[in-house]
Amino acid sequence: MDVSSDMFPIGMRILAVEYDPTCLQVLETLLQTYQYHVTTTNQATTALAMLQENQDNFDLLIIDVNIPDMDAFKFLELVGLEMDLPVIMLSACGDTNLLMKGISHGACDYLLKPVRLEELRNIWQHVVRRNKAGVVWSVELHRKFVAAVNHLGIDKAVPKKVLDTMNVENITRENVASHLQKYRPYLKRISCVANQQASQAGFAELTE
Repeated sequence: MDVSSDMFPIGMRILAVEYDPTCLQVLETLLQTYQYHVTTTNQATTALAMLQENQDNFDLLIIDVNIPDMDAFKFLELVGLEMDLPVIMLSACGDTNLLMKGISHGACDYLLKPVRLEELRNIWQHVVRRNKAGVVWSVELHRKFVAAVNHLGIDKAVPKKVLDTMNVENITRENVASHLQKYRPYLKRISCVANQQASQAGFAELTE
């Protein structure tokens, strides 16, 4: 896929991994509405084999976190970080601990089931951000990044502070800024979910 093309994001190549055949069919239909080129499978092991054979065949991956034939977080780590491919986590659960676990293993965003059409409109932006990374983010380096952002708080996690908190060599403020640009929308959404859950819990206590 040529990100500079006037036709972009038409033709973006997506690999969708979902064990439920009905959900997979719905997801494929929704993605094709935006003229994405979609390949589907109901097994993570099959998807991994396809990617290992030629990861350049795909621009973005969507996988259900509850895929039964493989540990989804190990899969996220292998693909999202080691292969440097943007991965969107699909889940029926909005648990913030699950979502943060996903980001620490390399997911760049999440979608809650049932997926809505409008949520798929801008997923191509993850591909653009990934192409501007400029540094290889290893598993260890990415986890230090996530830990630094968590320590600072998403609203205070500016590139220089994140870089200082990470305290690692051979990366620049620009590298951190690019990585932060990819993950900030996801982190903000998780923060909003956490705040909503806290508010609901507080309201429930008051009404008891």
